[in-house]
This record gives sequence, structure tokens and C-alpha cells, in this order.
Amino acid sequence: MAPWARALPAIFAVLLGGLGAIMGAQPAWAAPGSCGAVAAALDAAAPEGGATFVASYGPGPGEAQAPLPLRNTAFAYDNALAAIALTACGDTARARRIGDAFLVALASDRSFADGRVRNAYRAGPVTERPVLLPGWWDAGRKQWSEDRYQVGTATGNVAWVGLALMTLHDATGAAPYRAGAVRLLNWITANAAAHARSTAGFTGGRDGYDPDQAPLPWTSTEHNLDVVALGTWLGPDGAEAARTARTFVDAAFDPSSGCFRMGTSPEGRMRDTAKLALDTQLWPQLAVAEPPAAWQRALACAEARLGVLGGFDFNDDRDGLWVEGTAQAALAYRTVGERERGRALLATSMQERAPSGLLYATREAQITTGLTIGPTSSHGDFLYYRRPHLGATAWAVLAEAGWNPFDGKIIPDSDGKISPARFRQQGPASQPLR
Repeated sequence: MAPWARALPAIFAVLLGGLGAIMGAQPAWAAPGSCGAVAAALDAAAPEGGATFVASYGPGPGEAQAPLPLRNTAFAYDNALAAIALTACGDTARARRIGDAFLVALASDRSFADGRVRNAYRAGPVTERPVLLPGWWDAGRKQWSEDRYQVGTATGNVAWVGLALMTLHDATGAAPYRAGAVRLLNWITANAAAHARSTAGFTGGRDGYDPDQAPLPWTSTEHNLDVVALGTWLGPDGAEAARTARTFVDAAFDPSSGCFRMGTSPEGRMRDTAKLALDTQLWPQLAVAEPPAAWQRALACAEARLGVLGGFDFNDDRDGLWVEGTAQAALAYRTVGERERGRALLATSMQERAPSGLLYATREAQITTGLTIGPTSSHGDFLYYRRPHLGATAWAVLAEAGWNPFDGKIIPDSDGKISPARFRQQGPASQPLR
């Protein structure tokens, strides 16, 4: 996901290890091991149960612990994905623990009561009010420190939490989940509406420390794809937001190259295609119902500009494999009926398993994105590292299951059949998945 959705600080940007080799001769789409890894991470975060946020990253090879700024950090995007993935696994009980944590966070923020969620929360059981935000003790300065991105609010992350809540609403029928999703979309429309007629859509969100957070004036194609999906899922309650975001996404497609632009500059000018991000090429196939046929050219664009051995890089410097993005590509290719290509990409992702069972963020020790963390960055400091990553593992779950996180529907096989039955958990939802 591009930094507009979760611009992890360089010290934070740590992707993790793959789920390892595909098990025996079992079809990749059906392998259930990744479900168990996500479930185990949740249980480890709060063994006694209840509303819980899960740390996004674990220590990488040669590390005893993750860096301090990451150690207790549960990014909202990763946790939203984990809730969706657990639902796809048939483990609604565990998925609700994350969804309930988001509902508590919506109702009990330390500074704001306007319906936003933060980019990250403190990992572990959610027992305190207001809900705790991540941070660390800076021994050198002898003070508690926080990261300005983590305590900020990115529009794409808000939409992803809404998608997770709608997933849980559809799975359980519980009205608070839908009400939470509506409130999140209302925050987006009230606080991130772009005012330039040439671009429409929704801007980046809020950056900085409480209480003086500043608007992020750029507009992200990725964020607007998220809003299209959430608005569409909410039906009449989200129709106008979906139309506004779709207008931006349509404008972001460059028919001459077949690529999607990443979005606009802070001044509102649409960027060119000199720099690309992978998820911006993939998600149009997933987030928009019945996307135009021309948009499939973006997959060829990704292959030509972002492809590496076995999968994809985040950007076009091709300095390594982005595991999360390669799992996203596996699902996108399944969506367009290229099942064998999807299988191969999923197999690549699954080879990157950490001892914990989670997938590493990268195959190489580090990859760049060419992007910055936030408005105060002076260089391309948004990096990914080889550390176990909840979000990458959740995307592998979704690719295995053929589950579209943007609408909660199972993507049929190439023959039109829906066949995730072996993937979904059998037995009580409270039992660990294997």
C-alpha cells in the first residue's frame, strides 16, 4: 500500500516473512496455514481474549526484537486486513475481536470525537479509555515519544477500517459494525473532500501531533479506490462518496501507457507515469465493480515496469520483492481469470515464511519505494525491511481464499465455480486454525 495509505516511517517500514513453501501438493488457493498464523498472532497479543489490536511487525533475522518505534505498533490497515482475513478463514469470533477494538477506538479517542481512526494503535488488549496510541520511551531524551504518522489519520486507512467493519457486519448482522463504517465514511467526506474541480476525489487525511494536525492536500489514487469500494458497499449511504472517488480514479488512468498514476501533487496537479506504485495498478481490478476492460492494461503495465523474479517490487527501481504486493497481484490475476499466473505469484509469496508463520515483508533485506513518509520528509525514506508482517500474511490469506476484501465476495475460479470450502475453517470458530 502506498505511503498515502500508511506511510510507515523508514524505521517502521518492515515487511515480514512469507508463509513458506506451499504445503505438499495441496492447491495454493486451499492451503490453510496462513489462517493459523494470523490467528496465532491475535491470540499472542491478548491471550485472555477480548477486543485486541495486533502488532504489525515482528523482529527480522538477526533481531531479538523489532525496533522500538514498531514494537508495540498495530497499524490500522494491517489490523483491518487481519479482520477480513480471519473472516475469510471462517473464524468470525477472532475477527470480531479486532472489529470490536476499532469500535472502541471510534468511541474513545484521546483528542477527537469526529469519527476518525488513527493510523496505528498500541498493540495488545484494548482495555483502557481512551484507547492507547503507540509510542516508546526515548532513553536518550528521557521522554515518551510518538511518531507523527502513526498518530495521524490517512484517508485510505479510514476506508480500510470501514471495509473491515462491513465485512463483519455482513458476517454477523451486527448493526454496530455498519454504523461504524458509515461514521468513518462520513469523516472522509467531511474532512478530505478535494476542492479542485479538475481532480475531485478525496485528499490524504491529517498529519501531525495532537491537537494541531494539518490537512494533507495531495490526492491518492489508492485512497480513492478504497473510498469507491466502501461507498459502494454502503449502498445509498455511500453512493455520492463512491461517485466522487470514482471520478478521480477515472482521471488517474493514463490511456496512452495503460498505467494508473499515483495521484496528485500537494498543489493538486495530476502526476505523470514516470513513477508508479504496484497496488495502484492492481486494486482497480478489485475495488471497482465491473471495471472498464481497458483497465486490465494496468496489469501489463505492472509486469513491464514493476516485475521482478517471481513477483513484483513496490516501485520501478526493481530492487527486490514486495511480498504483500505480490500476494495482492495473485488475487488480482485470479480476478481477471488468469488463475495459473495467480498460483505462481502466491507460491512466490508463500516461500517467504518467518518462523512465526507470518510472511516477511520482503525477500531482500530492504527495498525502497521512492516515496516519502510524510510532509516533513526530505528524501525517499519510506522503506520496507525483511521482518514478519501481519498485512502481508493477511493478503496471502485472501489470495488463498479468493476473497475480495473490497466487497466481501469470493472470486470464482476460471470455470465460474466458487471453491474455497477446503480453505475455510471446519468446526467451532473459537478453535485455532492450522
